Amino acid sequence: MIARNQFAAVGVALCFAVGASSLGLAQGRGGGVPEAVPPPQNFDTSTEHYEYLYTLYNGGTTHTYETIPKWEGLWSASGNNGQGNLFVAGGEIIEGVLTPAYEEAFRMRRQIMAEAGGQPYDRLTTCEPAGMPRWLVEPYVREWSNTPTQSWWLNDLANDTRRIHINREHQNVDGSHSSQGDSVGFWVDDMLIVHTVDVYPNDYFRGLPPTSNQFESVEVYRMEMRPNGDQRIVANVTFYDSVALTEPLTATYTWRPRKDLEAAGFRIRHWECESNQNTFLTFNEAGQPETQFRLPGEEGFDDVRGFDPNRAPDLPPDLPGQSKNPIFDDAVQ
Repeated sequence: MIARNQFAAVGVALCFAVGASSLGLAQGRGGGVPEAVPPPQNFDTSTEHYEYLYTLYNGGTTHTYETIPKWEGLWSASGNNGQGNLFVAGGEIIEGVLTPAYEEAFRMRRQIMAEAGGQPYDRLTTCEPAGMPRWLVEPYVREWSNTPTQSWWLNDLANDTRRIHINREHQNVDGSHSSQGDSVGFWVDDMLIVHTVDVYPNDYFRGLPPTSNQFESVEVYRMEMRPNGDQRIVANVTFYDSVALTEPLTATYTWRPRKDLEAAGFRIRHWECESNQNTFLTFNEAGQPETQFRLPGEEGFDDVRGFDPNRAPDLPPDLPGQSKNPIFDDAVQ
């Protein structure tokens, strides 16, 4: 067990430190969004960052079902300092944050938005989940379920669930990426440190820059008590992307409890997306139903994206780092 007074000494190495808190957790001014705290030193990769913290805290805390922090109830995204502030200031793109190819791609996206009066294309409209890192800011309802071996974080939008495998190594038996990637983590008392890799190219949010297939992150989560007595979940997140970012970026995200929705009886339901008709039922000679699939190139295939599936239509066709599964793509070339 990590003693609580240790957080004061090395809190900035973990997250959120402002000195006043013995837990190394920054209370935002007036209970606002805590300031983002960059990593304690420069790391070339997210893996180096995560392993540094794992070593620093000797592997962290081994929880039981009785001691695991409980983040029950319904939650929705609240304030953050990373949604647009990382890339845009005063309506202008901050130069040098994105690599040249991705800065050019972002300018192309913003030009299309300016001409259309908004972003005409959104990955969600083609049935894609929000995925990481957009998951952090989607306004829909969340549920957080922590167990000693896994944490399950459910997003009402598109059944977009993250699974954090506690005290485990990364595994990728499929040899591919996914919308949420592969996340492992460890607890340090009541704080959960998470490392995520193997993520699809995605967006920070609608209208913000895309990520590449090399996007990774290190996140630190904790529930805190606000000055007004309300609870909230806070995450200090560092983004790594060797293809899209010139250097890692760090931001803070928060979620607030939704007692009003709980009182109204809200439940997270299955997200239905009916625009894709490539999975359909037929009946065999015995009258039994069978699931069939139309694959790309087959007659009747419905390309719900309507474009090259390896890129969004509002990005340059030769933008690097946009293939969905770089591990698999490299293996078959």
